[in-house]
Amino acid sequence: MSKIICPKCDHAIDFDSTGYKMGQSLVFECEQCRKSFTIRIGETEDDISTEDFGHVVVIENTFCFKQIIPLCEGDNMLGRYNKGTVISHPIETSDPSMDRRHCIINVKRDYSGELKYTIRDNQSVTGTFVMNRILGNRERLLIEDGAIITLGATTLILHTPNGEE
Repeated sequence: MSKIICPKCDHAIDFDSTGYKMGQSLVFECEQCRKSFTIRIGETEDDISTEDFGHVVVIENTFCFKQIIPLCEGDNMLGRYNKGTVISHPIETSDPSMDRRHCIINVKRDYSGELKYTIRDNQSVTGTFVMNRILGNRERLLIEDGAIITLGATTLILHTPNGEE
């Protein structure tokens, strides 16, 4: 069973995705708000590899539950999930001190082919902290496996493919 979230009211709709092919489009109607919407069958979270470019673990706190957010090559915009806000890596939280577009983690390869991770604040209200140090305006900081990142009241830990779990 898979879950689809209604784009209008955030109601979860269960459906059996086993009889459909990758790339196939399906039309749904939300039983709660009657909104019709289309989805395309694609990769699920289970299909996405967290080993290629690493991932960020959102630590459980008073506002949210533990989440694993896979990173991709290039810019990874992190922030609080809000319906209608387009962001590449939303964090499910009710933490009001985290901006919708809080920070950016950039993943790229250096000349020797090693993955390098840099972080910068995206003009957030509360700032972005790395290892209890606040990033300055327009500052880019090189981070490594195990780096502790704080966005508002939410803590993240960077895990790289070659790092220890």
